[in-house]
Amino acid sequence: MIKTLEKAGRTEDDAINAALKELGLDRDDVSVEIVERAKSGFFGIGATQAVVRVTYECEDIPEPVKEASPTPAKAPAPEKKPEPVKAPAPETKTAAAKEPEEKKTAESQPAISSIPAEENARYAEIRSFLTGLFDKMGIDAQIDISTRENGSIDVELSGNGMGAIIGRRGETLDAIQHLTNYVVNHGGEKRSHINIDAESYRSKREDSLTHLAEKMAEKAIKYKRSMALEPMNSYERHVIHTALQDYKGVTTASTGEEPNRRVVVSYVKPEGGEESSSGKPKIREWA
Repeated sequence: MIKTLEKAGRTEDDAINAALKELGLDRDDVSVEIVERAKSGFFGIGATQAVVRVTYECEDIPEPVKEASPTPAKAPAPEKKPEPVKAPAPETKTAAAKEPEEKKTAESQPAISSIPAEENARYAEIRSFLTGLFDKMGIDAQIDISTRENGSIDVELSGNGMGAIIGRRGETLDAIQHLTNYVVNHGGEKRSHINIDAESYRSKREDSLTHLAEKMAEKAIKYKRSMALEPMNSYERHVIHTALQDYKGVTTASTGEEPNRRVVVSYVKPEGGEESSSGKPKIREWA
């Protein structure tokens, strides 16, 4: 007999998992119909739950029907003794074979439903927030989510309109990342750092900043003086410091106030060497 069950949840995955848990079935044993999709609203305002309808087959009624049907068929042929003797043998084997299979499926169900559910719920929450935000921005972006070995979550965005998401020198992308971390981790027991990138902008920007840092270091050594870079945010300054932390002949320091704080690459006079061509001592510390 085919039966249906409707369940609601914060996301479609939550509603499906709740239905599977109540029925004690696996995801492959049912078919799912989305009755109403979840709406995140704008920053949680106007949010509605998702509703799903799960269709499954009840095996309690078909089993006695199968057992009752062969008995009247075998009744008019009682003369053949070997046939009734062989008939119960496969029945006992199938019954014995079904018991361990049912136990195995029952034992495996909690492991299948519980382990990915927490991770899928976190993914669904990130996807729901970003989708609602991009809808307000009028951007249709593809969202790919994965987890690193250290537990942090990577979100890669792609599609048209990535320039608006990245913004000037990644400022809009940084703001979206900050908002997503706040909304997803707010009030939760388990916190995960969420890294958001668009069209591999951050990796390309890191390569560009590393090349710039090495170029400024070469100039500082060549002219034996300090080289000041353009104002950068904290993330970009960190990339410069990291790129030159083992670079011989120079040191780096940050100076100025936000948003005009910048990195200065300073020449380091080698031990026993002469002063710079300007005759002025090297600047070692910056506020």
